[in-house]
Amino acid sequence: MNCQDVWPFLGAYLDGELDLVGSLDLEAHFERCPECARELRGLQDLSAAISGAPRYGAPGELRRRLGHHSRNSLRVAPWVFMAAALAVGGVLIGHYLPSRGADRFTKEVVEDHVRSLLADHLLDVPARQQIQPWFAGKLDYTPVLEGGPWRGFELAGARLDYLGGRAVAALVYRLGPHIVNIFVRPTPGDAERAPVSRVADGFHVVSWRAYGMDWWAVSDLSEAELEELAMCPCFMPPNRTLRLGERPTPKVD
Repeated sequence: MNCQDVWPFLGAYLDGELDLVGSLDLEAHFERCPECARELRGLQDLSAAISGAPRYGAPGELRRRLGHHSRNSLRVAPWVFMAAALAVGGVLIGHYLPSRGADRFTKEVVEDHVRSLLADHLLDVPARQQIQPWFAGKLDYTPVLEGGPWRGFELAGARLDYLGGRAVAALVYRLGPHIVNIFVRPTPGDAERAPVSRVADGFHVVSWRAYGMDWWAVSDLSEAELEELAMCPCFMPPNRTLRLGERPTPKVD
C-alpha cells in the first residue's frame, strides 16, 4: 500500500468506518510513512478542534422571535445551520489541509531521486551509448536529450523511472560529486511555464514546462546551481530562460 492508496481512506479511518483488515493495513503504512502519519494527526487535530469548539445558547429575545415563525420556517432552519457549519468546516479544512497535489508530487520527485542514489540504480544506460534510441519502445514519447556539457554539468546517462503513475525518462547529470536527476514527461498542448523552485526534505526541485514536456530537476545543489542546469536551451527556450536576479521565491514544504 502506497500513499496514493491511503489518501482516499483517511477520513473513513478517522471515523472508524473501515474493517479490521483495512485499518491494520493503514496503521502499518502510518508506521513507515511520516508524511501520512502527519496528515492523520492533522485530521485528528481538526476533528478535536471542531468537537471542542464552544457552543452558545440562543438569547431569549432570539428564541422569542423564532417562535413567531411558521412551522415550515423552523423546518428550514436546521438546513441553514448545516450549510453554515459546512462552510466553516470548509474554511477550517482549507486552513489545515491546503491543496496538496503539487506538494505530494514534489515529494514523489524527491523520493525517486533519493531511491536512485540508495538502490544503486542510477543509470540504465550510460552517456557513452546512444541514449535516445535506447528509450525507443520503452516509452510512449521521445525525451529531449543533450549530450554536451553545460556550464560544468555533464550528462552521465539515463534510466527508466516511475513518476505520477506512469513510466518516465530520467536524465542524470553530474556537477562534481553532486547528482542531478531530471525527470521528463509529455504534456502536449499545455502552455509553457517558467521555472519554479521548491524545497522538499532538504532537496531543491526546479520544475518548468517547455517543448511539450514537463521537467523536474532535483538535487542537493543550491537553488542557483540547479537553475544553471535548467537554463540549458535543450530544456528551456531562450525566451523562458531565467536571468540572474529574477529567480522565483522558493516554496518550502
